[in-house]
Amino acid sequence: MYGTVAKMRIKPGMEQKMRELAASDGMTKIPGLVGTTVYKMDADPNEFIMAVVFTDKDAYVKNANSPEQNARYEDFVALLEGPPEWNDGEIVFPEK
Repeated sequence: MYGTVAKMRIKPGMEQKMRELAASDGMTKIPGLVGTTVYKMDADPNEFIMAVVFTDKDAYVKNANSPEQNARYEDFVALLEGPPEWNDGEIVFPEK
């Protein structure tokens, strides 16, 4: 499996819009997507960490390079104070 972890700051008042966007079919029915988990940080209610898991690196890269993902990203980043900090990598635990 392969994925990415993003650290981001949501604009004040945008959490509900973020939830609605994340629940939309365009965000949940991505080929190769295993799942997404979002954490709201205790120390700062506008800071979030998002972990996204794909079946493999090829599925991740194909999605990342698609025009559909670019459109989703533009909708997503409009709710943030700035671009997210991305960290991509192979998932080594748990082993599948």
